[in-house]
Amino acid sequence: MGVKSKAAAAIVVLLLFLGSLWLQGGLDYHWDSCLKGYNQENKIHQLYNSSVVDEAEGLQILEVCPGQTFQVSLLLSHLLAAPADASDVLLQPYLSSWDELVKFIEALGPMVGMISQEIKTKTSIIRQLALLTEKGPEAELGPDELSINPASPEIGSGTKNNVETGAYHSVHSMIAMELSDGVVDFHQQTDSGCRTLLRLHRALLWLKLFLEKLSEMPEDGGRLRSPSDLCREAYQNTLANHHAWFIRKAAELAFIALPERGFFYKLVCVQNQEELSAVLNRVARAIGEVYDRTQKALEENGMLDLP
Repeated sequence: MGVKSKAAAAIVVLLLFLGSLWLQGGLDYHWDSCLKGYNQENKIHQLYNSSVVDEAEGLQILEVCPGQTFQVSLLLSHLLAAPADASDVLLQPYLSSWDELVKFIEALGPMVGMISQEIKTKTSIIRQLALLTEKGPEAELGPDELSINPASPEIGSGTKNNVETGAYHSVHSMIAMELSDGVVDFHQQTDSGCRTLLRLHRALLWLKLFLEKLSEMPEDGGRLRSPSDLCREAYQNTLANHHAWFIRKAAELAFIALPERGFFYKLVCVQNQEELSAVLNRVARAIGEVYDRTQKALEENGMLDLP
């Protein structure tokens, strides 16, 4: 079967895949008839030494990439704002990082972009839980409050120190509150913030590994591997461990339709593989810091296998 035939088969399989589980959580909300684009203002985002993972680069500026919905500068700024204290993660910049990663996934085309809707559902669950805790269970939540694209505060404006406090202020505070209130169920599926975070956490490792592989330089003048192969390999080493056979096959077929490497140069406004490697390595290290902190918090509370 040729590549075109496989891609056609992937479309059919993915239509069935919509009713299945991507983050092992089910599609809890109806799919929108269309995905709304979101264009950031044409700003320059300064990335300060707000995280140890970025210390080596010092004060640097990444300019907004013209014509792109996904902005790697915004993604990196949110990731660097997420770590708090010695081992905690602030949920506001964590979810904002996912908003930008959703745009990255959607930029890869409709075949892979369909995955993003389930991620949007997960981030909306945590945001809704936070708002309900703040306003009470009888509060009515407006569309702006549940938007996946909230106004993004700039690094350097006190984001890390001025985020709202409360039960869903950070990963640690959310875990403590939900355990105290008996919200987390270790035996059956629920829409608790902790279970939802675990699904996002697993997907974050997949994207981290994909970006790391995409940033690799060829050895001894060898050829660069295709993004399709790299994404499939990253998936097989991460999310595939939590998916049923049918979902694994559907996902692997979807990855066939990934764009070629030149597309990723344009996506982050670089000219070659060396420049792409420099940018993606920074992003992968920032993701790694957030991932490791979240992993430790979930592991310490026995939450790595929540149903």
